[in-house]
Amino acid sequence: MTRINRVIGFTLLMAMLACCSLADAAAPAQIRIGVSIPTADHGWTGGVVWYAKLAIADWQKIDKNVTFHLVTADSASQQVGQIEDLMVKGIDALVVLAHDSAPLTPVVEEASKKGIYIVSVDRGLTKPVEDVYVAGDNPGLGRVSAQWLARELGGKGKIVVLEGIPCVINTERVEAFKEVMKDYPGIEILDSQPAHWSTQKGLEIMENYLQKYKQIDAVWAQDDDVLKGVLQAYKESGRKDIKILLGGAGSKDIIKMIIDGDPLVRADVTYPPSMIATGISMAVKAMRGEKLDGFYQAQIPSKIILAAELITRENAKEYYTPESVF
Repeated sequence: MTRINRVIGFTLLMAMLACCSLADAAAPAQIRIGVSIPTADHGWTGGVVWYAKLAIADWQKIDKNVTFHLVTADSASQQVGQIEDLMVKGIDALVVLAHDSAPLTPVVEEASKKGIYIVSVDRGLTKPVEDVYVAGDNPGLGRVSAQWLARELGGKGKIVVLEGIPCVINTERVEAFKEVMKDYPGIEILDSQPAHWSTQKGLEIMENYLQKYKQIDAVWAQDDDVLKGVLQAYKESGRKDIKILLGGAGSKDIIKMIIDGDPLVRADVTYPPSMIATGISMAVKAMRGEKLDGFYQAQIPSKIILAAELITRENAKEYYTPESVF
């Protein structure tokens, strides 16, 4: 090989290496996102799992440089262990819906101190360690429910309440509901008990209410899973006095009843499990350094509260997702 050929060959090799280096530098960095949520222990959390998988599948079609690690937990202690494992995997962001706020806060705070971007969804944490918080409007759910019930009752009647799990968001809903009812002295709240967002508990409590109170005009069950138990108890009782049964969260079964014109179930109030998908999207956009469409600010909002919207027969089809598990 002549000297000039050796020089040309060396020059070509260096050019190829330079091109490879530029290509590597231009390649988007890999993003690793952990998603930690409760198992599908009732309808709403089933919806959370379904929407988390849907969002992950959608993002993987859009961006091959994003890797997701989805874990579901039966208990707070299991969720803590899973988040510790996610940190070992070297995640860049964590999307977490806490099984229970207090025991999850320390491990999420540890993740935050390690530089992991935190998106907290729904139940929140006991310290403001998250970068973004995504949730439904819990006071709004109670307020919208009370306003609609009061109008439907014409400001008069006897009602019973079935609450959720005793926790901050349940308290926000119930207090907002009762605050509205102060403006309607003709409406009497006969009883209010925690039903733990459980169909079985809803059935048991409603059976007790039906035995205890001879006249009930309306029921606020706060949650559609609980409402299903209430409906069963009322149907089996053979009574005809209740005029309105109202749940919440927007499950497809209850929305279908509204669409079909059920005389007792005429409305619902949203608290969408799809909020987990919004949380996942916020984590991806933050890791990519993107702002939200329509926002003039460069940063992602630190708090996103989804409105509590009234679902009636007029708009029910807009909220109906038959392929969802919830």
